[in-house]
Amino acid sequence: MLREARPEEADDLAELFLASRRDALPYLPELHSDEETHQWMRDVVLATCRVWVVTEEARLIGFLALAGDQVEHLYVLPGFQGRGVGGRLLAAAMAASQDHLSLYTFQPNTQARAFYERKGFRAVAFGDGSDNEEAVPDVLYEWVPGSR
Repeated sequence: MLREARPEEADDLAELFLASRRDALPYLPELHSDEETHQWMRDVVLATCRVWVVTEEARLIGFLALAGDQVEHLYVLPGFQGRGVGGRLLAAAMAASQDHLSLYTFQPNTQARAFYERKGFRAVAFGDGSDNEEAVPDVLYEWVPGSR
C-alpha cells in the first residue's frame, strides 16, 4: 500500500534508511550515529518533506521524501528492490510535481542511476563530491513531464 508517512513512523523510517544504505551503498562512510539518524529523520525529514511510504503487511518497505521539486531520499528495504516499490514511490512524486523533479545520487550507484534513467530522468551535472558530506562524486538528475 502507498500512503503518506506518519510522524510516529520516524524510527521505522530511520531503520529502513540505515538498512538500505548499508546494503546498497557499502562504500559510503557512516558519518552519523544511528541515534543521530533517528533524530534527523524525525526533526528534519518528516518535518520538512512530504514523505510517502509503501507498506507490505503493515511493514514499511520503502519511502520517498520530497522537498518542493527535489527528491531528497528514495530508499527501499533490502530484499524488496526490483519489485516495483521504488517505481510506485517515484510515480507519486511525479504526479505531485508541477513541472519537474530533480535529485542527486552518487555516481558509483549504478543501480539507482539506471533506475532513474529508465524512469525518464536525465543526468544534467556531475559533481566531484565536494558538495556532499560523504565526499563521494555525485550526479544531478532532472525529469520534466513528457520527457520519457
